[in-house]
Amino acid sequence: MTDPSIEDGVRFPIARAARTEFAFATTLFFAALIYAAVQPGAFANTLAVVLGLVWLGLAIFFRDPGRHSPADPLLVISAADGQVVEIVRLNEPVYLEGPALKIGVFMQVSDVHVNRAPTAGTVEFKQHVPGQFLQAFRPEAAMSNEHHFTGLGTAHGRVLVKQISGIMARRIVCTVAEGQQVAKGERLGMIKFGSRVDVFMPPQFEPQVEIGDRVRAGETPIARIPSDGC
Repeated sequence: MTDPSIEDGVRFPIARAARTEFAFATTLFFAALIYAAVQPGAFANTLAVVLGLVWLGLAIFFRDPGRHSPADPLLVISAADGQVVEIVRLNEPVYLEGPALKIGVFMQVSDVHVNRAPTAGTVEFKQHVPGQFLQAFRPEAAMSNEHHFTGLGTAHGRVLVKQISGIMARRIVCTVAEGQQVAKGERLGMIKFGSRVDVFMPPQFEPQVEIGDRVRAGETPIARIPSDGC
């Protein structure tokens, strides 16, 4: 269940799921630089600047910094970078099949888009659901937008991660397989260009964040498991 990439020392890596797009942008940028060097002029220089800005934007969007997850086994950590927009207890019918605590995090375009396991466990369930592409911070987006479920069986009950697409984020990537064991903070996938991630957990778990709090995937505790496990 160990994932050496959780605490890697690389300061500015690119997310594995986005390396194809980044490699293509890099190729175009260097081609533009060569073109500007061989055929200098306003058009060539402008093209190089524009592609350079695109390359820089993708490097920011697709960055994948190492994270240091808290060792406390009773802490559930955020699955996404962003702002807490929802904390509610409700019925979760897909995987927990009963009462649950839901904590939703909205990701801005400038946030890291890589999503991580909120707790250690075994991937027991995966499901991709087609849908709309509404603005992810709208309440109805959680139900109507395209989304992907990843269910984790843990020592303290079932935990469900729901990656939700948005108006710009139209590709959800899940990088784990059913039956795979994951460590707390291990990479689960990403939503390209930001959106929203909801985490559903047993209702007795105690929230450790409030609406409006900023959180970091793999690091910020969002809930605590009661010490008696009940």
